[in-house]
Amino acid sequence: QVQLVDYGGGLVQAGGSLRLSCTASGRTYSNYAMAWFRQAPGKERELVAAISWSGAITWYEDSVKDRFTITRDNAKHTVTLQMYSLKTEDTAIYYCAQRRVTNDRMPSATEYDSWGQGTQVTVSS
Repeated sequence: QVQLVDYGGGLVQAGGSLRLSCTASGRTYSNYAMAWFRQAPGKERELVAAISWSGAITWYEDSVKDRFTITRDNAKHTVTLQMYSLKTEDTAIYYCAQRRVTNDRMPSATEYDSWGQGTQVTVSS
């Protein structure tokens, strides 16, 4: 069984930066896609960014394009979300997620089946 631990959240002023990280442990699969989701109070969880097994394919939700960057280190079983130019609307609990894949593809948002515990990001005005 895979355990995901995500961390790095905190309180930051609008315009600031944060770096979220997620480490997988336990029975880690050799091929898996990784993603970051977020859930704001009163809203549904949404996919923010995703990265394929090789790292060659990335995807970003429109509101974070050009502000967030997702990367991964397969040797260390980690995925990172670097967030710049944060806005108050980025305030949410951020979760990393994982999905085993059979090729270097990007799963749909509903396919992710392993989750971190979440880390709170609060952006103040």
